[in-house]
Amino acid sequence: MSRSVRNGKRIRGSLIAGVGVLGLTAVAAGCGAAETDKGAGDKNVTLLVPSWVGAEANVAVAKYLLEEELDYKVKSQQMDEPVAWDAIGRGKADAIMEDWRGVPKKEKQYIDQKKTVVDGGDLGVTGHIGWYVPKYFADAHPDVLDWKNLNKYAKDLRTTESGDKGQLLEGSPSYTTNDKYIIDNLDLDFKPVYAGSEAAQITEMKKNFKAKKPFISYWWTPQWLNSELDLVEVKLPAYKDGCDKPVEKTKCAYPNTPLKKFMNKDFAENGGDAAEFLKNFKWSTEQQNQVAQWIAGDGMSAEAAAEKWVKANKSTWGKWMP
Repeated sequence: MSRSVRNGKRIRGSLIAGVGVLGLTAVAAGCGAAETDKGAGDKNVTLLVPSWVGAEANVAVAKYLLEEELDYKVKSQQMDEPVAWDAIGRGKADAIMEDWRGVPKKEKQYIDQKKTVVDGGDLGVTGHIGWYVPKYFADAHPDVLDWKNLNKYAKDLRTTESGDKGQLLEGSPSYTTNDKYIIDNLDLDFKPVYAGSEAAQITEMKKNFKAKKPFISYWWTPQWLNSELDLVEVKLPAYKDGCDKPVEKTKCAYPNTPLKKFMNKDFAENGGDAAEFLKNFKWSTEQQNQVAQWIAGDGMSAEAAAEKWVKANKSTWGKWMP
């Protein structure tokens, strides 16, 4: 989508329109004591949206179905994962539908210690972060796909922002990544340079592709843009359990991360049909990418994209219904 992984995940920057600062401020400011007693008759649901379009796709479809099929009123608010965990843990929101396990301290605080957040089940999508180059660059220089050869190409990947080092293109500075430590611990002649957001990173990547310019970027799957840009992952040292602990010692690849949903415990137990529906919500990478592409690639509104998907996929969402 923290768009870090549990053993190296991310918190991604903003691409989502219309769910912005006012909503985030209201929830963050109210994160004091927990809300009380959500009953099965409560027809209001608050869903939090991490700031990348795949997460927006999840919430768009869930919101549409909750409102149109189950007669709930759904409020969606954009929020980075650390703040989202506070909101859910303190009863100011009901659920987050895509978590990349990037804030383990928050998980421990609210699941193990305060016991106010519970696992809402798998989303059905597995996330992976890595370093990627365009295929045209890999075809011309096949050995670039082995991290041991990256320094050989640092000079080809320099930019005005990276100075005398190769540039590793990043998204938002709010993403939790291991890249600085990987670079340092593998003695790579590179520098992370932040585009500022997922949208800005995509713009930069598309511009480079059009010009057939070489670049290397922090990137992830699932991501709708992968159907448009042919990217190839650079092989970093294989991930092994614990190889990124402590994070300052990381010198390995990111793991594959099954993405999960988390809920406020009171909502999970007393949220009636809405809670049951969200627990049942499970779709594929391809389905998420399709809705995300309609939103970010084709410029559809989230509601229109959700409606389009729902009308064509009753065999999938029908199984989510209470």
